[in-house]
Amino acid sequence: MDRVIEKTKTQRLIKYWPYALGGIVLLIIVGWLLFGNHASTLRVDKEELTISKVIHEEFKDYVRTNGQVLPIQIVQISPEEGGIVMEKVVEEGSHVRKGDVIVRLSNSNLDLQILNAEAELAEKQNLLRNTQVAMQQDRLNNQTEQAQLDMDTQRKQRTYEQNKRLFREKLISKENYIQSQEDYQLSAKKRSLVSKRLKQDSIYRSVQMDQMEDNLQNMRKNVVLVRQRKDKLEVRSAIDGELGLLDVELGQSIQPGQKIGQLNDLSDYKVQAQIDEHYIDRVRQGLTATFIRNDKQYLLQVRKVYPEVRDGKFRCDFIFKGERPENIRTGQTYYIDLELGQPEQAVLIPRGTFFQTTGGQWIFVLDKSGQKAYRRNIRIGRQNPQYYEVLEGLEPGEQVVTSGYEAFKDNEVLVIK
Repeated sequence: MDRVIEKTKTQRLIKYWPYALGGIVLLIIVGWLLFGNHASTLRVDKEELTISKVIHEEFKDYVRTNGQVLPIQIVQISPEEGGIVMEKVVEEGSHVRKGDVIVRLSNSNLDLQILNAEAELAEKQNLLRNTQVAMQQDRLNNQTEQAQLDMDTQRKQRTYEQNKRLFREKLISKENYIQSQEDYQLSAKKRSLVSKRLKQDSIYRSVQMDQMEDNLQNMRKNVVLVRQRKDKLEVRSAIDGELGLLDVELGQSIQPGQKIGQLNDLSDYKVQAQIDEHYIDRVRQGLTATFIRNDKQYLLQVRKVYPEVRDGKFRCDFIFKGERPENIRTGQTYYIDLELGQPEQAVLIPRGTFFQTTGGQWIFVLDKSGQKAYRRNIRIGRQNPQYYEVLEGLEPGEQVVTSGYEAFKDNEVLVIK
């Protein structure tokens, strides 16, 4: 008969060990998930990093740009009359006075127009002269006719008055009396009608003469204008200055209004700069700027802001306020600091290439030991060539990594060796 072997207490505990061990492992995993740091880390060499300190100082709101010296005014050379280039009187780079001849042109068609205009004027003058002679002759004929009518009317009036007296004395017949009366009345009526006609003819001739004289005067003006066009075949300087460009060759055909060169007004200078479009809403007329030349500072003022943006930049013209540099020349380059606002106290970090990766939205901040750097969200405000203004996320005295982040990828913790 078999006997039941009872398990010892130790054997019963060994049976539950795998379950206890599994529970312990599970608790460790849960604790790691709840309280552990799972951020991805990357080991980096400290010598490869640029570590900067967060400071609280005065922020100067300005932008630095390159400016090129240009003449205060550039005048385009465009002939009013077209023609063939016969002579280049002045070469590029020469100084000219207002009214100096730069280029001489030739235009045979214009010469023909002048001859035609002068011939037409002479013809009109002859026509007017002949008309004036004819009108004078008509006036004399009319005056003669008027005199004859006056004399005839006077005679018939005298005959009528004599017959009237004779008829009263019954010395002539009634028929003779009535006939003399009718002759006188007819002559008087005819005289009145002729007088009216002569008066109307005189008014008409006067109007006609005035019109012809006006036409003749207009033709004289036309001839003068055509002759002035010939004078414009000599292209002259519109200002005192320097001939900066002259793009013509002998024998070349030039059209009216075609640009053939430019004049530089050297009475003063301006500085033209290309500024990043980021600042286009902040740059306005009247802002001041400075630059240093030969250890001396000079003052500029914004004169004009061009609204057009090309290749991410817009143009801006500056004029000098006060003293100009010595030996200033067109084409020189100045490094300009354009002030956009008044200096203010702010939290600052030095500019760095990290901005190209983060856009100023986050940065790596070192802990107190300086052995680790953690990613932190920040907010950047204004910037100048030296500093970024930090609006949120950093405190003065903290240290940050401002070098490039391209090698860090998506890591959130840097272990600095």
